[in-house]
Amino acid sequence: MSALILIELNGSEVSANSRAALTAALQLSDSVDALVLTNDSANASSAASMSGINTVKTIVDDSLEHANVEVASKLIADVMSDYKFLVSGSSTYSKNILPRVGALLDVQPISDVCEIKSSNTFVRPLYAGNVMATVETSDDTIVMTVRATAFEHAEDGGSAALEALSPAMPESNSTFISLQESQSERPELTTAERIVSGGRGLGSKDNFAMIEQLADKLDAAVGASRAAVDAGFISNDYQVGQTGKVVAPKLYLAVGISGAIQHLAGMKDSQVIVVINNDPDAPMSRMADIVWQVDLFDALNELNAYQV
Repeated sequence: MSALILIELNGSEVSANSRAALTAALQLSDSVDALVLTNDSANASSAASMSGINTVKTIVDDSLEHANVEVASKLIADVMSDYKFLVSGSSTYSKNILPRVGALLDVQPISDVCEIKSSNTFVRPLYAGNVMATVETSDDTIVMTVRATAFEHAEDGGSAALEALSPAMPESNSTFISLQESQSERPELTTAERIVSGGRGLGSKDNFAMIEQLADKLDAAVGASRAAVDAGFISNDYQVGQTGKVVAPKLYLAVGISGAIQHLAGMKDSQVIVVINNDPDAPMSRMADIVWQVDLFDALNELNAYQV
């Protein structure tokens, strides 16, 4: 029962999501291959260096530069004839592609797997993480995504063989128009070891700049609650939660966040949670390891003035 992982690239490097997918796939099968869909064959080298992969299969075409999901899903479905499992990290990329692959294979994808019980039994969250459901599938082919925060990220140290595939490229009804990327020198939110998140309690976009100042001092990523995003304090690229990004840093510092259930679902696996909030009964305060019950502006001014 061999497994195939779908590689998601950040530039030319393998994403943390894909490294978690490899760890999960190795729990399902001793034989794991990887599939890289790209416009540049050189991008396969980073996948080949991960420990535990037998063969990295590559499909190279100009149409794959911007992840055309119509083309990608058909290519993946064709490759799956040789595999029992398709595993990918849970991300916007996989959420767009894997349901299409499931439809083409006539199977039900299983999303956000947090634990593997057996080759057909998995644990995944429901109701914003308040319930953990154990699900079993009878599908002959299993298509699944895994939460990157629930599995170790596979390390380098391998030297997998490279195999170039040359399938007929499917037609697509979609045309790439443009890509707008936000650039930041801060750590990427989903993989950062430290995150400073701000909520609606900050009161304004100008005040939210204090969160960014503290994040820079701590070499941390910036996060936000949905309430802060909806209020226009910061863009939704920084939203943490069920409808944002799921994170599990070593340190999560929450400032002025009451702790809506959707937000807690996105950061509850953080190793240490520190909350600055003058409400000790707030849900975020009850979840915290450390609560600093003080006016948040006094706290931020003191922290930002501190000389490291």
